[in-house]
Amino acid sequence: MHPRVAFASAARVKERAVDIQTQALVERIGNRIEELIGAQRYKVWFRSSTQLSCEEGLLKVGVPNLFVSGWIEDHYADQILQAAREAMGPAARVIYVIDPVLYRNMRKSQLNSQAAFIERQTERAAGGDNGKAPAAPAPARTLRGRLEDFVVGANNRLAFSVAQSVVEQPTSDSNVVLFHSACGLGKTHLLQGIGNGLSRQNGRVRWVYASGEDFTNQFLCALRERKLDAFRHRFRDVDVLLLDDMQFIANKRATQEEFFHTFNAINGAGKRVVLASDAHPKQISDLSDSLVSRLVAGVVVKIDRPDAQTRKEILRRRAAALRREVPESVLEYIADKIVANVRELEGCLVKLLAFASLTKEPMTLEMARQALDEHLTQTGKLLTVSEIEQSVATYFCLTPADLHTSRKSRAIALARNIAMYIARQHTELSFPEIGRMMGNKNHTTVLLACRRMNNLLSEDAVVSWPSASGMQTRKLSEIIHGQEEQLGCNGRK
Repeated sequence: MHPRVAFASAARVKERAVDIQTQALVERIGNRIEELIGAQRYKVWFRSSTQLSCEEGLLKVGVPNLFVSGWIEDHYADQILQAAREAMGPAARVIYVIDPVLYRNMRKSQLNSQAAFIERQTERAAGGDNGKAPAAPAPARTLRGRLEDFVVGANNRLAFSVAQSVVEQPTSDSNVVLFHSACGLGKTHLLQGIGNGLSRQNGRVRWVYASGEDFTNQFLCALRERKLDAFRHRFRDVDVLLLDDMQFIANKRATQEEFFHTFNAINGAGKRVVLASDAHPKQISDLSDSLVSRLVAGVVVKIDRPDAQTRKEILRRRAAALRREVPESVLEYIADKIVANVRELEGCLVKLLAFASLTKEPMTLEMARQALDEHLTQTGKLLTVSEIEQSVATYFCLTPADLHTSRKSRAIALARNIAMYIARQHTELSFPEIGRMMGNKNHTTVLLACRRMNNLLSEDAVVSWPSASGMQTRKLSEIIHGQEEQLGCNGRK
């Protein structure tokens, strides 16, 4: 054999050997990532949506777009780096790049899904496939909440009336309804009651119920598995969409955009969208202006905390559902002491009933005081730091855990300062106590935060912070007033 031919052949063999080794390395890294994050997450986010490649101590993670890149970096960067360093050495690095092939494949899938959706809508407008009448919708599932079980009081009478009107008139001029309140005041009960009521009132009304988290997870799964057409068919081809905890989608740009188009498709067809949220749309900071404007154009109803009489009736019905006799004096005692939300009311009742069963003694007011003394001591302060953190974190599209970290991004720092200020203004806690409850912060941190908020309020200052939908700007006084109203501070102090 000629030396040049032999050299070229040896070079090709060497290249193939290197390719095989590289491929084996990539497979090893992929398998390790799957072990670290779990098979289901790996299937959704990596198997068909990424392309791994290695070269000289560098792991390249190819992704179809910036959204997928951001999600993977935010949630799995540590596991990817760990897998890379275990396979390639401690000096290995990871970079994320847009892969044109993955981008084209995903774009093609999205366009195909949109085309199929338009075609199906056209066929439906023409009377169904091949001129046949559309098939009857599949029966919807039965949910837990029922309108007939909902306890109506001064705090929720308007919300209940609106829910009844949706059941009686699924199509109406007011196509958008939004219930908002603090946690545990009946929003979910109303939405589920509407769904069950629609099934009984008119079996041909197509409705779907989902939480904001369900909507997000199903959208992401459809995106990864290229099943957007089925996802859109489920959520858009309905007469009534019931979406609970819609604030969950606020800081998720792609999910929010998908919901915006879903909202427009349903609303544009004269169908109903009924939503529930922990806050008024204008108080959810990362909600896009276009979506906020559409929501506030509909019927926005606030559910307040129940009064004593309503709380007592809630307890009475809960006891009846459990088939237990509870003296009126005991019901009055619990209703007088627990005012935060319905879940806490029912929790106290269940605890009392369990105590009575264990002691095998007749239930009395004295027993109620004894059994609930510890619980009432812990919940004696009507407003807790935990409630404040949850409300403020929801507004800034963060989690309470974010406020406990040492991170000092503008959004987190502002949210943390506002939460500390409200806690100081509306609880009896000292600076050190607030600091301990908010991530073991030093009392000086709380003191400085309150001082800073007071200075900004005295100047009627405007504050700004980055969010998923762009830079947000608000008056600090408006944010704090909105949070105080959301938390019911005016009636607590």
